[in-house]
Amino acid sequence: MSYQYGYLIETMVSILLLLTILYCVRLNKQLRLLKADEQTLRATISELITATEIAERAIAGLKATMREGEQSLAGRLQRAETLSADIERQLSAGEELLTRLMRIVGAAKPPVREPTAALDPRSVAAAAQAFAERATARVRGLAA
Repeated sequence: MSYQYGYLIETMVSILLLLTILYCVRLNKQLRLLKADEQTLRATISELITATEIAERAIAGLKATMREGEQSLAGRLQRAETLSADIERQLSAGEELLTRLMRIVGAAKPPVREPTAALDPRSVAAAAQAFAERATARVRGLAA
């Protein structure tokens, strides 16, 4: 009987040893898969870092372009404001000149007893052009 217990114990130890070996083989396979996944993960992280660096350089380029555009736009806006102010002054001077010309034209006409129609803008513009040409001719004549 003692042989049977010894044989039974050795058989159980053999079975346990076989199960341990099978478990180790399975564990080894899982460790290989984890190492392969680790390499894949490292490659993915490396690609992500590279993509992040490229994106940072692109953002820096966009910021520089934005600054240049902002400076250019600020210069153009300032120039536009200057031109707008000049045009406004010239319009005021033109309106004043037109008012004086209308008074001159009105004073040169003989009084008419019939009500007159409003002045034709083309005739006023032509009179203003003639007046400007005469004034320019006088200034050139004085300078010569």
